[in-house]
Amino acid sequence: MLEYLNDIDADALLAVNGLHNAFQDTFWWMVSAKWSSLLMIMALLWILLRQNRRHALLVVAMLALAVLVADQVSSGLIKHLVERLRPTQDPSLSNMVHIVNGYRGGMYGFVSSHAANFMAVATLLSLITRERWMLFSLVSWALLQCYSRMYLGVHYPGDILGGIAVGVLAGWLVWRLMRWIQRRWRLPDGYYSRADANIMTNTVALTILILLTAALIQTW
Repeated sequence: MLEYLNDIDADALLAVNGLHNAFQDTFWWMVSAKWSSLLMIMALLWILLRQNRRHALLVVAMLALAVLVADQVSSGLIKHLVERLRPTQDPSLSNMVHIVNGYRGGMYGFVSSHAANFMAVATLLSLITRERWMLFSLVSWALLQCYSRMYLGVHYPGDILGGIAVGVLAGWLVWRLMRWIQRRWRLPDGYYSRADANIMTNTVALTILILLTAALIQTW
């Protein structure tokens, strides 16, 4: 059964990775880059500046904790326990994987820390704001990140699904901790409006537009 699931995972990975062309290579490379979320970070800071200072500081601390938990569980624990080779590192598969800019990632890929980190942030912020458009925009961006990792050939779909599960759990647990802290020290809740959700939604859309334009220019 495990071998059968691995075969399905490999076939799905090769199907995504096999759709490569110069434009997509550039676009998904930029989506996966660390700086690609810069505008969203700035938008979040703008939203938090309009909140109570203690609440804003608590949100920032909890976001940092959620990413730390998701990253350490995925990269620091699970990857070294499971030791599943990335597609780009697997001798039986690496010659069939399209490599972008010589990038192969680390040795092990299960679970994806990219998926875990972005989904932890999306889950936590969605629970804090209780705005469905915030959920939609952040999860959409997280899923684009997930797809980029498969397109680049550094993660199987199974790695991504595992990372999503870790991220959602990390985000939810940190949110529960945040609620306990708020009750324990009587810290105020934030007030998030539809306008705040629209800011994040528009920022995600603008980021995608910028990356698409940049990829078109580079591959023209």
